[in-house]
Amino acid sequence: MGKYVWQADAQSAIDTTIMEFMAGEDVILDRELFVFDLRATAAHVRGLQRIGILSPKESGRLCELLDSLESEFLAGRFILDEKFEDGHSAIEFYLTEHAGDLGAKVHTGRSRNDQVAVAIRLFLKDCLTRLMELNCRIATASLEQAERHANVPMPGYTHLQRAVPSSVGLWMAAFAEAFTDNLGFTRRVFELIDCSPLGTAAGYGVNLPLDRDGVAEELDFDRIQVNPMYAQNSRGKFEIMALQAALHSLQDVRRLSWDLSLFTTTEFDFVRLPRQYTTGSSIMPNKSNPDVVELLRGRAAAPEAAILEIQSTLSLPSGYQRDLQLTKAPLIRGMKASLQALSIVPGLIAGLEFNSEKMKDAISAEMFATDLALQQAAEGVPFRQAYLEAKAQLDRIESPDISASLAQRSSPGACGDLRLTQIRQRLAQEVADSRLESGTTSF
Repeated sequence: MGKYVWQADAQSAIDTTIMEFMAGEDVILDRELFVFDLRATAAHVRGLQRIGILSPKESGRLCELLDSLESEFLAGRFILDEKFEDGHSAIEFYLTEHAGDLGAKVHTGRSRNDQVAVAIRLFLKDCLTRLMELNCRIATASLEQAERHANVPMPGYTHLQRAVPSSVGLWMAAFAEAFTDNLGFTRRVFELIDCSPLGTAAGYGVNLPLDRDGVAEELDFDRIQVNPMYAQNSRGKFEIMALQAALHSLQDVRRLSWDLSLFTTTEFDFVRLPRQYTTGSSIMPNKSNPDVVELLRGRAAAPEAAILEIQSTLSLPSGYQRDLQLTKAPLIRGMKASLQALSIVPGLIAGLEFNSEKMKDAISAEMFATDLALQQAAEGVPFRQAYLEAKAQLDRIESPDISASLAQRSSPGACGDLRLTQIRQRLAQEVADSRLESGTTSF
């Protein structure tokens, strides 16, 4: 490439080895941010026009070029590669190449510091929107399975030991409520980071009356991030929040995957996976392996590792430090891996098939001991006495009608009162509060 944007002249000495170390994979990572960078640049240009730095004609020409660059990039005709220091310098290079000195005006009033900050912020908003949509779809799929199999008996486990009779409805409703919570958590993170850092320059503002509010509104931010130093200090912090939202979702996916890993074994044989979620063995013709479920079980490691990597970088003083560049790779890697994994979970849940006879047969008579003790307690026997009496006759307990017994579990949320409508209503409210587009789900 030619000289760097900060270089005094093309003849100034540049140590290639040092520059490669400093740039790292930055320009490659910027491919994920480039469209956001272009759109933020266009908003900045129109803001400069509103305060008289650019004429309407100049602004129009620059925005026209930015649109063309976006089209060329998306079509693969403009390649963001090692010819450029980063995506930001690539934009300025393109504009000056096509518009000369006019292109050099684009950086007026901003720094690469707030330029990268706003591109990452827009990237985070996009990722969190997709994360909310996926949480909604997973919660909806879980609810539909809970409703479809509300009264199908299933053993309930504690310590991986058979404990009490339960139902598929209760098991699947647990994940419906979990992912409703995940949607709500993600929405709150989105609302917190929905502020524009553009116009804070290097972290101390500039001596121009920048239209920060107008630019923020054009980029669909809820507000500006007021303090320019905090715009830099929040880098990494906001990325961790977004990754934590992804991690919460994947932790619940990990629990579901663990359940499925057990319940699909021959020893349990409670659940069958959709065929497309299994693979064959390379040597054993008889095997059908739950590879997708096992990989989902391990995918929470991606955002978790990214969080730790960013946290380890953030031992920094106030203001911009070059170390912050090192937060970009784990953020992009962690969010992409999370969204990829979560995108296949709704279909997995929707395609589950249940072996009702096998689950019913796994409910043995002694599993009703708790019901027996509580029934006596309801009749006035002190619970600890009822507990001991039930324990003394474990081998003599007779199995009642399982469906009738489950129907008597009348505590809110239990098998006899799953409150699925309540969960569905709360999910619908979270969807409305998240302002997700219609078509994400149906209620």
